[in-house]
Amino acid sequence: MLSTLRFLRFLSLGAWIGAIVYFAAVVTVGAFRVLPSQDTAGLLVGDTLSGLQLMGLIAAAVFAAASLAISRSPKAFAEPAMLGVILMAVLTIVSQNYVIPRMDVLRGQMMSIQDTPRNDPRHVEFDRLHKISVDLEAGILLVGLASLFLASREKRAIESSPKV
Repeated sequence: MLSTLRFLRFLSLGAWIGAIVYFAAVVTVGAFRVLPSQDTAGLLVGDTLSGLQLMGLIAAAVFAAASLAISRSPKAFAEPAMLGVILMAVLTIVSQNYVIPRMDVLRGQMMSIQDTPRNDPRHVEFDRLHKISVDLEAGILLVGLASLFLASREKRAIESSPKV
C-alpha cells in the first residue's frame, strides 16, 4: 500500500507538471500557428487552460490525500513538497478565479483582441492580465519542479512512517 501511495504522489505531481509543459510548448504554440485568427487561438488556449487548472487542482488533492495517508498525521501539510503543492493550488485558484475572469470580461468588451488598438485601455489591461496569467503558470511550473524534487528526497521520512 505504501508503494501505491508514493506512486500516486509522483503520478499526480508529474502529470500536473507534464501537462503544464505540454500546454505551454505544444498547445499554445500550435493554436497560434494553425488557427485562422489570434482571437480563435486565444479562445482555444483559454478553454484548454481551464481544463489544465481543474486537472491541477485534482492532482493537488490526490497528492495531499496520498501524503496524509502515508504520514497518518496532519504534519504532512508541513512537509516542504506538500507546502509547494499547496502554493501551486493557491496560484491556480488565483489565476482561475481572479485573473482569467477579468480577461474574459475584457475579451467580451473588445469583441476582437486583434482588431482592438494596442493602446486601447482595455487592450492594455488585457495584456497586463495576460502577463500575470503567464507568470502565474510559470510560477506553478517552477514550484512544481521544486516540489517534485523535494518529494523525491523525502525517502527517510516516508520509510520511518508507519506501514500502511
